[in-house]
Amino acid sequence: MFLNDWGLGMGYPSAATTTATVRPPPSEVLDRLSRVSGDRGHTGLARRLSELMLFLREDLGSFEASFGEKLETGDVVRDSAAHLLVRGGKRMRPLCVMLASRVGEGFDDRGVDLAVAAELVHSATLLHDDVVDLGDVRRGAPAARTVFGNAASIFAGDWLLIEALRRVRRAAVPGTLGSLLDVIDEMIHAEALQLESRGRLDVDREGWLQVVEGKTASLFRWVMLAGANAGGLSAEHAASLEAYGTDIGVAFQAVDDLLDLTGDADATGKALFADVREGKMTWPLIVALERAPEVAVDLAAIAGSPPGASVDSAAAGRVLEAVKRTEAIADCRTMAEGRIASAVARLDTLPDTPATRALATVAAAVVERRS
Repeated sequence: MFLNDWGLGMGYPSAATTTATVRPPPSEVLDRLSRVSGDRGHTGLARRLSELMLFLREDLGSFEASFGEKLETGDVVRDSAAHLLVRGGKRMRPLCVMLASRVGEGFDDRGVDLAVAAELVHSATLLHDDVVDLGDVRRGAPAARTVFGNAASIFAGDWLLIEALRRVRRAAVPGTLGSLLDVIDEMIHAEALQLESRGRLDVDREGWLQVVEGKTASLFRWVMLAGANAGGLSAEHAASLEAYGTDIGVAFQAVDDLLDLTGDADATGKALFADVREGKMTWPLIVALERAPEVAVDLAAIAGSPPGASVDSAAAGRVLEAVKRTEAIADCRTMAEGRIASAVARLDTLPDTPATRALATVAAAVVERRS
């Protein structure tokens, strides 16, 4: 696929908010995914991701310029928020807003506000999660709660949620404010479900999916709806994009679960078995426990490790051996790839635009990430 296949160099409209003074956007996620895909031999995907960086360069620049307004400091709450925000992130949710809007009429000031709102909501959940999970590291640096305290991190997350809602209200795109309030409600309910099952090993696949659809996939669903509505797409096309968002959200979490067992701690920013030590059962461990119930003893030992203590290496070794023996990793990857295939199929109902094809590339890249 060449640059022109994306619509680059073909007069595709740039974001209305972009000016020559906007600083170049960080291309962390796309650049990293491109390198990883190249390393794994997926040269076609790597090339498409590189082209996508060019395609969205101005949109990302507009987003970063606007997002930077939230990096203000001045009190312990804003300092706590800025501590997380300055460390960037994958920007997957804003990216999806941009592409969904470009399937339609394009990415303008309203789209920028919606993209910023999506990242602020995501950042708020990270601040809150680190307090709930007693997380010490986030994005390779000390978590905000360890620097400013739990109370400041909680209030910082609350502040970011308010700022996100203000952005959506300012955008005034029909159907976005009420739906975001519903999504935040879903996320809180999913957190409650996860809290109720904390430390339990009897979580099944259905229970995992219920939490993931509410906690992770719901925001991906909203960003696709927000972009679709900002781009003036029909209700039918918006529904297809929402379904796409749900699929990639589930796949995204499944890959996170894989990285909990197979990832490089330097790249992921978290240690092996971090999730189960926080009381969360992951898809591979659920599958392994289904197929090898005897692993429950070692899993319980790992889950019960005191914060800051090393995981029992013998127990960890036996769990990893069971995961391998039961093909739980392959099962998780197959599930993720199935959701990605479903997401890509949703795009068949949309207009054939460069942005539509770019969404297929983003979906494929979800299962290739290493952090």
